[in-house]
Amino acid sequence: YAWDANEEYLFKAMVAFTMRKYSRKNTTQISNVLLCNVTDRVSFWFVVTDSSKNVTTVPGSEVEAAIRMNRDRINSAFLLSDKTLQFLEITSTLSPPVEPSTPVWLIVFGVVLCIIVAGIVFLVVAGIQQRKKKNKESTERENLEEKGEVPVAVENGIPCEALDLKTGHINGVFAADDERFTSL
Repeated sequence: YAWDANEEYLFKAMVAFTMRKYSRKNTTQISNVLLCNVTDRVSFWFVVTDSSKNVTTVPGSEVEAAIRMNRDRINSAFLLSDKTLQFLEITSTLSPPVEPSTPVWLIVFGVVLCIIVAGIVFLVVAGIQQRKKKNKESTERENLEEKGEVPVAVENGIPCEALDLKTGHINGVFAADDERFTSL
């Protein structure tokens, strides 16, 4: 917004109010606040004089303390914040840091604990399923062996005959032909 004579008057009034509130004396008037080197970018410095002694200025430490005490009122008057209304050499009043209702370490602990419990449950359930699957396969094999049916094994996608372990298996490639090439 435009900085004009009315804005200057409001600023002087706010500084006078702040000084009155801080010193608890009703001696500071608007005329005691002097603005110097006002620029178009609304940059200036100001001095507060003592009304009992027209020439003497109020010490800077008192002005700083008064502004620090009522900074929120000054910001509210101009609809600004500590980020937009800056007083050089006067530290801004920071709001206290927000603390969560639950400590951060407790949240992290809870998440890690949940992951560990979920992993344990997964391992237990997977183990039970594997055991059931093994038991089922072994009972099926036993049932087939009792009936005399031997399952056909599949290796590399090709069905192979299962060996009959009781009678053995004769490989026709190495049958009686061996003797004709070997002489003893």
